Amino acid sequence: MVERIKELCKERGIGISQLERETGQSSGCINKWDTSSPSAEKGRRVAEFFGVTCDYIIRGEAAGASPRPISQT
Repeated sequence: MVERIKELCKERGIGISQLERETGQSSGCINKWDTSSPSAEKGRRVAEFFGVTCDYIIRGEAAGASPRPISQT
């Protein structure tokens, strides 16, 4: 998960510390996600910052990778 976040940071031209500031995380918080899982709220903030899904941050899955139920109208 942290590697994907680092890749997204690189694409945006920012560092992890700037991402932490921009998303209201404490300093060093994201690097700790290699050994412990973030709260849903913290993960959501990072995903929203980059405009990706939480699934992408956590598992590397792109949006639409899982089937959705078809609504009957």
